[in-house]
Amino acid sequence: MQEILKNYSNIIQLLVGIIVGSIIGLLLPSVVPFIKPLGDIFLNLLFVAVIPLLFFAISSSVANIESNNKLGRILGTMSAVFVATIVIAAIATIIGLWIFPVTAAKDTSAAIESLATNADDTWGDKIVRFLTVGEFANLLSRQNILAFVIFSFLVGTAARKTGEDAALFVKFLNAGNEVMKSLLTLIMKFGPIGLGAYFAYQVHTLGPELFGFYAKPLAFYYIFGIVFFFTFYSIYAFVAQQKNGVTGYWKYNITPSLTALSTCSSLATLPANLDAAKKLGIPAGVANVVIPLGNTLYKNGSSISSILKIYVAFSILEWNFFEPTTLITAVGITILVSMVAGGIPNGGFIGEMLMISVYGIPNEAIPAIMIIGALVDPLATVLNATGDTVAAMLVTRFSGERFEEVKEE
Repeated sequence: MQEILKNYSNIIQLLVGIIVGSIIGLLLPSVVPFIKPLGDIFLNLLFVAVIPLLFFAISSSVANIESNNKLGRILGTMSAVFVATIVIAAIATIIGLWIFPVTAAKDTSAAIESLATNADDTWGDKIVRFLTVGEFANLLSRQNILAFVIFSFLVGTAARKTGEDAALFVKFLNAGNEVMKSLLTLIMKFGPIGLGAYFAYQVHTLGPELFGFYAKPLAFYYIFGIVFFFTFYSIYAFVAQQKNGVTGYWKYNITPSLTALSTCSSLATLPANLDAAKKLGIPAGVANVVIPLGNTLYKNGSSISSILKIYVAFSILEWNFFEPTTLITAVGITILVSMVAGGIPNGGFIGEMLMISVYGIPNEAIPAIMIIGALVDPLATVLNATGDTVAAMLVTRFSGERFEEVKEE
């Protein structure tokens, strides 16, 4: 028993914090405004620390890859894994909705946020803003996380190509990576309090709404999502590393899952994912490239919610969702949506805008799309964030890399 408590002490503390937070959120709602700042402080510390962690993790990893062929193989395998598994999630959701159809009540009085910050922007303008920024200082904002990831990747590539002259710089990147991992370990000491406070807020805010107009679609998402989480991620882990992959993945995926559920942020879950990848024996050259890129580009939860939102919109408008062309288009939209959703809570409506534009969805169905997107966010974040680690396992398997031996701590 002492050995179990020693090995799982951090997880037990997180669970206790979340359980206490849930009880406060349900039974003492008047207390929530007073403890929510503790959750905000913890989340802000994570966001601030994650930006330099991303830079050092990606840059040092790319700089230390021996050859262009190896880097190209990792990136090519990663792209194939991302697209294939996102499509699998979309198709599985379509089959689930065909077997268990759900409907949603109209609620056109619901408040909705603005669909676009700049109505005159072309899609080309949006893509430029998504991939790049005009000022270096803007790279440091989590709102521009993909542009920052691309910049970090290019710095690592340039350091590798520079060769011997960049040896000291590469050493600096490696040292910075270790320092930032240590910093994240310190911040996570505050995790049980911070996550508990934030979870109290989530339960207090979302709890009553889950039983409103959208109970059936939300019930489908949460039931289907949980089944998908345990079934498909277990299958992916088995494909990657057989039985050891399954047991290892679920052993080390507890902390990332709790972090994602509490914060509703893939970005906040990134440090826990990197730590889990190390414990799983995923090579650093794979983990430090696939997991940060997957944080922005790989989202199974968004794939499932994208299909559900299209289905609900079609149901409200009494359109035929299961028409072949509609389904093919839905899968295509889902791939794009899953690769542009931001790694922050309730971040952006690019996917919804694309959906509305492609299908010509009228205003009466738009509230359903927005509301469902917000209410499924906790589980969607768990699926989005923890999928990055199992994707890194698959990339390790199919890129020809080998899992490293890991000594039990």
